[in-house]
Amino acid sequence: MRPTRIVFVLVPKVHLLDLAGPAQAFTTANDLGYGYELSYVAESEEVMTAQGVPLRAQLDWPEIEPTDLIVVPGWRSPSLSPVPPIGPEVRQRLRDHHASGGSVASVCSGADALGASGLLDGRRFTTHHDLTDELAARYPRGTMVRDVLYVVDDRIITSAGIASGIDLALHLVAVDRGAEAAARVARQMVVYARRNGDELQESAMLRHRGHLSDLAHRVQDVIDVQYAERLPLSDLAGQVGVSERTLTRIFTTATGLTPLRYQQLLRLERAEHLIGHGTTIEAAARTVGFEDARMLRRLRSRTTEPVAG
Repeated sequence: MRPTRIVFVLVPKVHLLDLAGPAQAFTTANDLGYGYELSYVAESEEVMTAQGVPLRAQLDWPEIEPTDLIVVPGWRSPSLSPVPPIGPEVRQRLRDHHASGGSVASVCSGADALGASGLLDGRRFTTHHDLTDELAARYPRGTMVRDVLYVVDDRIITSAGIASGIDLALHLVAVDRGAEAAARVARQMVVYARRNGDELQESAMLRHRGHLSDLAHRVQDVIDVQYAERLPLSDLAGQVGVSERTLTRIFTTATGLTPLRYQQLLRLERAEHLIGHGTTIEAAARTVGFEDARMLRRLRSRTTEPVAG
């Protein structure tokens, strides 16, 4: 399968972390075998960053397909210049890629480039909190969403900037390659996998991966794959080479849940997805591993995270 190409558009005074955060996430995903290929393009071969580090970029754009992604990292912008530092050719490429079915993303002030290309019209978007008022006034045909990490609207993905570019990239990896892939990338990068954009991004795989316990991660790896199967505590303990008591203590300390509670939470989330797409409660319960629908109904009736019955 052809790797997904991520094309970063570099502009003068680009912020290193706006670029490096998502670039590292996609590179790590590729190192783990998830199939990404990164390219860096600009309107000049050398681009000076806001931090004074010069970068080399390609002048010629690679061949891109609708499954690929264009990312515009932000640039130094205590206040925005009257015109974004991208030329008409780049703006047209952004428009054409989106029109062909592709996705376009921005980090921080990169949203200004998307707005100048007309891609924010009629869509929700976000940016760094210092720029929200200015961009909201500049692009009144769009809807500014404040105080969130990222917003996804019709294949236009905007993020708040700086470190939130990592959250944006992890979300896109989760969408493209699955939540388990995003969790592995986050773990490799030693970051807390929040995934909380403006919509409910409540993946249990990621919400309970914000710890540094290797043992708990290994147990979660097993449960994530086999959540619909019967997983006795003795089998889990045997797979990771510790006693049941040690496993329960370490896992609960790291995640706040027992292994059984974590498994039930995964089952519940998957069942809710199936029900939301028209599956009956009974069929959803069987699919996720419950013997009948009673436990699923019980878990759905609770307002907090599920506990063992």
